[in-house]
Amino acid sequence: MFESLGNRLQSVFDGLQRRGKLTEADVDKAMREVRLALLEADVNFKVVKSFVARVRERAVGQEVMRSLTPGQQVVKIVQEELVETLGEPGRLNLGMQSPAVIMLVGLQGAGKTTMAGKLALHLRKQGRRPLLVGADVYRPAAIEQLQTLGRQLDIPVYDEGPDGNPVDVCANGVKKAVAIGATTVILDTAGRLNIDEMMMGEIKAIKAKVSPVETLLVADAMTGQQAVRVATDFNEAVQITGLIMTKIDGDARGGAAISMREVTGVPIKFLGTGEKLNAIEEFHPDRLSSRILGMGDVLTLIERAQEELDQEEAEKAGKKMLQGDFNLEDFLNQMQQIKRLGPIGQLLEMIPGMNKMAKDVDLSGAEGDLKRIEAIIYSMTPQERRNPKILKASRKRRVAAGSGTTVQDVNALLKQFREMKKMMKQLTKGRGRGLRNLMGGMGGFGS
Repeated sequence: MFESLGNRLQSVFDGLQRRGKLTEADVDKAMREVRLALLEADVNFKVVKSFVARVRERAVGQEVMRSLTPGQQVVKIVQEELVETLGEPGRLNLGMQSPAVIMLVGLQGAGKTTMAGKLALHLRKQGRRPLLVGADVYRPAAIEQLQTLGRQLDIPVYDEGPDGNPVDVCANGVKKAVAIGATTVILDTAGRLNIDEMMMGEIKAIKAKVSPVETLLVADAMTGQQAVRVATDFNEAVQITGLIMTKIDGDARGGAAISMREVTGVPIKFLGTGEKLNAIEEFHPDRLSSRILGMGDVLTLIERAQEELDQEEAEKAGKKMLQGDFNLEDFLNQMQQIKRLGPIGQLLEMIPGMNKMAKDVDLSGAEGDLKRIEAIIYSMTPQERRNPKILKASRKRRVAAGSGTTVQDVNALLKQFREMKKMMKQLTKGRGRGLRNLMGGMGGFGS
């Protein structure tokens, strides 16, 4: 989402860092470019004006002019001011109340119902026992979708069908939570295509009835400044306690995420980073600013790996690889684990320096390569995966037909896999030339 903004800002800072001593004219020129980059990214113009003024004031001060690396010092100032604009880290304030009630509000199409499922899964990982409540009685598909999510996640769902009264459904949902020992209730309230009095009146009535500890607005980041206006209207009507930005993995310009907190004064608590139910992140302004400026986000990558990867399985695979005993079945297992971390593009953004390399790679092609490799390995028998040497001509034809590829594709995969194993053996025996040679030797193996 922040790719265009990130590229523009990085271009500005690359120019600054190539210079030695900075003059006030250099800073002014850079600030003009930063202002244009932010405005083109759809950041609110008042936020841009305030942000650029703060950066310039610090950038022409003694803290930069006397620095040994003035260009890097300006980047540091921009990052700090970006963190200030994005606000404090978002944390749920569930207090001591049990069950703690979280009310999700927002317009139709923002991803509210899916976010209810994501949030329930996130809280369950933290040891809480969530209950989902379907209070959107005007759109029967919403209740049906919530029930499907509940079955998928093995999380209980309470609803009274499309004929229920939303206020009573929420109140009865809280009673149900007490009866089954749930510690958190997540209310999926009704949205509209536009803000109207009926929707706001209903939300106010639910809030008065069940006293939620958190009232979170689910806002679609793809709608740009419209999302900022929606947040402002909801906050004035029902005093929201936090924001959840969805679809930040899309191709919108990202200005809404930067503007929302400063315009509304309401903290961003979560980011929806994809369609999968584990694609939710707690909001960390320092990490997001690092990602925007191309500095990566290793902490989020580590946290995601700790949540999604089987550490014991990964260690076993690592040992087998270093011993040269790594087979296609092990490789398939590793691919499955890596896929759980998210799209390749997102992972590259989190690794410092990799965002620039990623520009030269066709990520959609890389995803396609991985799917093709996966299909080929799945078409093999367990015996063939463990011992690829037995794959002779007839077996290769069968594998190619089963995976929708060609015999040449199967041969290419086997050749590259043999080369990778050979290089791993050389690396462990100290005869290799390092990781660069290893990666070069892998050729197009999974891009």
